[in-house]
Amino acid sequence: MLRIELVTGDITVQRVDAIVNAAYSSLLGGGGVDGAIHAAGGPEILAECRRLRATALPGGLPTGEAVATTAGRLHARWVIHTVGPVWPDEGAEADARRRLLAAAYRNSIGLAASLGAASVALPAVSAGVYGWPATDAARVALSTAADAPAPGLIRFVLFSPAMRDVFAEAAAALGIDEAAAD
Repeated sequence: MLRIELVTGDITVQRVDAIVNAAYSSLLGGGGVDGAIHAAGGPEILAECRRLRATALPGGLPTGEAVATTAGRLHARWVIHTVGPVWPDEGAEADARRRLLAAAYRNSIGLAASLGAASVALPAVSAGVYGWPATDAARVALSTAADAPAPGLIRFVLFSPAMRDVFAEAAAALGIDEAAAD
């Protein structure tokens, strides 16, 4: 049975099978969640990302797709890198970008399940420097997670109590039972 948890904290200290990285398409690290995961996980993650760039992904990871690497020194077996879309400021492009955000979650969770992960930790993809409004990001994340063939535990690790509250409100509005694991 699927269990969805919402926690406030640092995704790099989660003890789960897979940690999802809100990555840049280059896969070579950066700021925010991406930089924190690369820093905490160590050089093994970057080495695998470089191998992917040199072989299967010479142009980088496309938005909405997901790929797995080692987790290095993290308390996980895998890091699943996904690229979320930048918020389009509504308009006709908003629906297409929303589908890409859902794909980022669906592909990450699906990849975790295909690897045999029983638990996965995810950040609020695109809700940081990519400017996605928190309420919409939470709705997309939670509705996609609830519908995805998934590991037994999906834990959203949110960077602030305010973001956790937004996710909790979205879960309630969507009728999704969430476990408070703070």
